[in-house]
Amino acid sequence: MAVTTESFGQTSKGEPVTLYKISNTSGMTVGIIDFGANITSICVPDRDGRFDDVVLGFDDVKGYSVNPSFFGSTIGRNANRIGAARFTLNGVTYNLEKNDGENNLHSHFDECYNKKMFKGSINEADNSVTLSLFSPDGDQGFPGNLNVEITFRVTECSALEIEYKGTTDADTVFNLTNHSYFNLAGHTAGTAAAMDQKLWLNATHYTPTFPGSIPTGEVATVAGTPFDFTQPTRIGDRIDAPHEQLKLAGGYDHNWAVDTSCTKPEQIAVLTDEKSGRRMSVYTDLPGVQFYAGNFIANQTGKAGTSYGKRCAVCLETQFFPNAVNIPSFRSPVLKAGETFKTITKYKFSTVE
Repeated sequence: MAVTTESFGQTSKGEPVTLYKISNTSGMTVGIIDFGANITSICVPDRDGRFDDVVLGFDDVKGYSVNPSFFGSTIGRNANRIGAARFTLNGVTYNLEKNDGENNLHSHFDECYNKKMFKGSINEADNSVTLSLFSPDGDQGFPGNLNVEITFRVTECSALEIEYKGTTDADTVFNLTNHSYFNLAGHTAGTAAAMDQKLWLNATHYTPTFPGSIPTGEVATVAGTPFDFTQPTRIGDRIDAPHEQLKLAGGYDHNWAVDTSCTKPEQIAVLTDEKSGRRMSVYTDLPGVQFYAGNFIANQTGKAGTSYGKRCAVCLETQFFPNAVNIPSFRSPVLKAGETFKTITKYKFSTVE
């Protein structure tokens, strides 16, 4: 196991950017930069031992400084959407950037955590890198001085563990996620390969939305709908089915309510590419996962000159439910003053015959 560093260039402000590479003895390697705590690469073997990078991304800092689709991004303070771009906490209403119609998406497009400089530290004994950030009161419109630590760890069982930790001096929203896009056939494999992969979700319910992708507040059964992934199902099979929810989102871009205790990391998803044999199992202690099938990936050039486009990879973003701060029946994403909140998400890679 090892953690190495190398230069990844400079930001537009002249700040040096460091690329951390974490590997295990099986050869799995994960790349993370301190600019935005962005995951730049995850290299894992197929059933024949051939390694490939299975996440979308860019070769330089310039790509991540724009990054309209949030490739590899750490999202904070709040992942996903907040309706009407505002919320009320302790009797005070906070207004956020309206960047998704009348709603707020991923906190702020220019000031989201994926475009802030973090401070990195290496723990060789733990085979991990911790990226720290101080988010001041009023950052992106949210209250409270917030200290954030994100630890990226690669284990000998070929799992990438992401541990999020937050402490605040005033009640605030703390709902972080990672927005990596996965194509287990390789980041260059394209849309047909991504849509051919099979997904299993440990979730019998999801949260339907109004136009604009804001949840209605209902937690609906997936039974008898295209949202039923309780058995491994090819992603492309029903993505364009004539279902009103799919029409509203242009395909899958919804939150599933996972069937776990939410007290420890438990398996909530399995993504499988039968052609390469790669499999990714997802574990979390959070109540929801946003499955986004890349419906709105803009045509752009990524790593190694690869052309990325619509549905060429998928996201499995662990989270509190969208707009949970405004829907009392959803588990609250509010972190109380003086308290510390920790959550862990794991992406474990293996192969099948």
